[in-house]
Amino acid sequence: MNQTIHTILDHVSVRNFIDQKLSEKEIEVLVEAAQAASSASFLQAYSIMSIDDPKFLKELVKVGKLQPFILEAGHFFIFCGDFKRHHDFAKEKEIAIEETIGGVDALMVGAIDASLAAQNMTIAAESLGMGVCYIGGVRDGIEAISELLDLPDYVFPVFGLVVGYPAIKNETKPRFPADAIHHRNEYPNETLTSTLAYEKISEDYYLKRSNGKMQRTWSDTAFKTLINSPRPFMKDYLKQRGLDKH
Repeated sequence: MNQTIHTILDHVSVRNFIDQKLSEKEIEVLVEAAQAASSASFLQAYSIMSIDDPKFLKELVKVGKLQPFILEAGHFFIFCGDFKRHHDFAKEKEIAIEETIGGVDALMVGAIDASLAAQNMTIAAESLGMGVCYIGGVRDGIEAISELLDLPDYVFPVFGLVVGYPAIKNETKPRFPADAIHHRNEYPNETLTSTLAYEKISEDYYLKRSNGKMQRTWSDTAFKTLINSPRPFMKDYLKQRGLDKH
């Protein structure tokens, strides 16, 4: 196993950081790594917002419903799907693309491009001894955050990424068995066996991590998220920004 694979397999979410802000050089390196990611049709349909003003960060926590640990981390990025560059330049060249970039496929492209860039940044950061935590909660306060960051039409936040040097790093969480995720040629009809097996694996992990104090399984957390975070406002938000129209 080479060092790159070891770094990827050693990934954990970090929520406790030492009090050390990233240098401009470190930020530049991380952004450069993010930009090297694959992109659908080389559209590069994303933008990366760097939030380093303490007042902005505090306001994000307040109006965006974000966890306060982002205030102590080395840096906070927000990854956005972005078709504004394409829209503006197409308008300059008198090319009509609104129908395409307003569709659900373009929405997926922007979200995927942002995700690929963020994962590149994650691997780069972890290879340098940093830790990260993805913040999907950005979408809970997406309207307030968009207003605070003055995001224009055709730009939408996908998630945040906290980066910094870990103060505490938990052991890696066990994943689903590979045969539950990796299928050959056809999708299996039966999924319960592997899921039930993983329930036991995840329960053992949480008990060990908490010295027997935490009785929890994977589904406890997963279903809580799926029940409590439907975000019904997302469709209207996206349509207001010229996205997800058809």
